[in-house]
Amino acid sequence: MSADLRGYEAVIGLEVHVQLMTASKLFSGAATAYGAAPNAQACPIDLALPGTLPVLNLEAVRMAIRFGLAINAQLNQHSTFERKNYFYPDLPKGYQISQFERPVVGAGVLTFTGANGQPLSIRITRAHLEEDAGKSVHELLPGQSGIDLNRAGTPLLEVVSEPDLRTAADAAAYFKALWLLVRSIGICDGQLQEGSMRCDANVSVRRVGQTELGVRTEIKNINSFRFVEKAIDYEIERQIDVLESSGTIIRETRLYDAERNETRTMRVKESSEDYRYFPDPDLLPLVLDENLIKAVRSSMPELPAARAVRYQSSFGLAGVVAAALADDPDLSIYFEAVLTTGADPRLAANWLINDVSARLNESGLMIDGCPVPALCLGQLICRLSDGTLSSKTAKIVFDTLWDSGGEVDAIIDAAGLRQMDDRDALRSLIGELIAANPDQVQQFRTGKTKVLGFFVGQVMQKTKGTANPKSVNELLAELLKP
Repeated sequence: MSADLRGYEAVIGLEVHVQLMTASKLFSGAATAYGAAPNAQACPIDLALPGTLPVLNLEAVRMAIRFGLAINAQLNQHSTFERKNYFYPDLPKGYQISQFERPVVGAGVLTFTGANGQPLSIRITRAHLEEDAGKSVHELLPGQSGIDLNRAGTPLLEVVSEPDLRTAADAAAYFKALWLLVRSIGICDGQLQEGSMRCDANVSVRRVGQTELGVRTEIKNINSFRFVEKAIDYEIERQIDVLESSGTIIRETRLYDAERNETRTMRVKESSEDYRYFPDPDLLPLVLDENLIKAVRSSMPELPAARAVRYQSSFGLAGVVAAALADDPDLSIYFEAVLTTGADPRLAANWLINDVSARLNESGLMIDGCPVPALCLGQLICRLSDGTLSSKTAKIVFDTLWDSGGEVDAIIDAAGLRQMDDRDALRSLIGELIAANPDQVQQFRTGKTKVLGFFVGQVMQKTKGTANPKSVNELLAELLKP
């Protein structure tokens, strides 16, 4: 539900931490696989043991360049790493290696479909490389907290937007668009529940027409599209309530409690001066060779926008349908696999956008977990196109595939679902129905054409839904003439 703005407008910017899909960490050779036993993937560099030195992971740099190219950003061929100093139990060095003055990716733009269905372009200030911290664990040891350093040193690309967003719904749409993009270009697996992407939302409010920005708060570590919207909406309402009661907004960091649907104070917000950034003496400046940028550019996968254009020009899909398929890399892979069976592209797109998506949403599944393989759906669509199935019986076959699996033709034969298109047999059946229902025939011939539905229903009932609807309607129109 959108916040009640009461003459105010919100100003929102997001900082999204994207975990890069490298095999090893940003400055060490330790693994980054999810789910390992606590501290099993923390090496001496991650533990900050004396004498250890960081070595930059070139694959993480390539992924950062790939992201920069995807948003048409300025790539800084000379960037530096700084130490961001703060104390926290899961930060063994007492500082985080990040980028501050000169990030690897500079200004760019992300264009996507906003909550109102219209295109929206949000400026991206920067995207910088940094290492992740560890994790405090509170549930394993009764009455105690533990530290798991498996995540320490995991490569992150922090994507910082300008404060261009004005609604919580658009902020959620932006977060999802970014999620789709990083998955499409293969730099992040997008597993939100595993922390592969986390969002910090900077939120302030001001009177409509006011140019000066209000005091902002930061909501930390939101990891779902729905919670981004709910957390920001709550915070907007909270800030307006404070201002309306003559209170003062405090610049602070807050946490979102999903169970209570509220934000609460975590700590007073630090400024960049508090972190005492200074160049990391153990790391040389990062210099992007032009050949490296060219190599990354040549290996770039097809971007969602280009894929949508191709779907429109090659398959005749409507723009909104093409975008819906092209934006999700897994959905586009599934769609193109369906087409390898010879299925009609527009019919296949319709099934994916409607029937398949509806069942996925009901089941809480993503397309990569769809129980109906792409080749089976393609064969089903081919049977619909060649007249073997009607729309009704095709849905019966689809439900069977979803619930029990199997082969399309075997299901059709076992259930007796092949569409009846023997026009002589249908003509005979319709003749019998006309003879048995003179009143309805008379109604039709006096202009009450809605009674045609009665005859169609009777034919479908007699044929158990297998009669070809087109043939039935043509024969009824012919045989019911006076």
